[in-house]
Amino acid sequence: MKQALEAEFTAFVADRGQALLRIAHALTGDRESAEDLVQGALAKAYARWPRIHGEAEAYVRKIIYNDRISAWRRPMRRNEVTVADLPERPQAGRHDHDVTERLALRDALLSLPARQRAVLVMRYLEDRSVEETAQVLGCRPGTVASQASRALAKLRELVSGVDEWTNRTGVIR
Repeated sequence: MKQALEAEFTAFVADRGQALLRIAHALTGDRESAEDLVQGALAKAYARWPRIHGEAEAYVRKIIYNDRISAWRRPMRRNEVTVADLPERPQAGRHDHDVTERLALRDALLSLPARQRAVLVMRYLEDRSVEETAQVLGCRPGTVASQASRALAKLRELVSGVDEWTNRTGVIR
């Protein structure tokens, strides 16, 4: 029985691990923190695996969202490295402009409160409905709508050149 449960859990991680990592990366902004977040969520899920059964992915995603939202209450550790000389910058071109816009958007997303970021990731990256998002986050649909509205307004304020990006992608309205 225990071996069957372990095999089932291992198969789940192999099948859905990358999708969970993508979501965690969108929430945290860096791969190492995302891997830590997913690993912690999987450890919690493994402890409850016999009771989870068919809703495993939804259960693990909820752990990921809740753990990330709770993380803002704890002091953040930044591993910054100071260097004496900045690297040379290449000549700017169209590709560089696209990269600059993406980096600006990423930085703006990372500056949002964790709950707002979670709402945007669920609504626009995972393409979930307001009701599904509210259920996962344990709040009302109106809260999801207001958090999304505030987050999108803040993104518009923070990101220069977002109008061009908005027109191309149709994400921020």
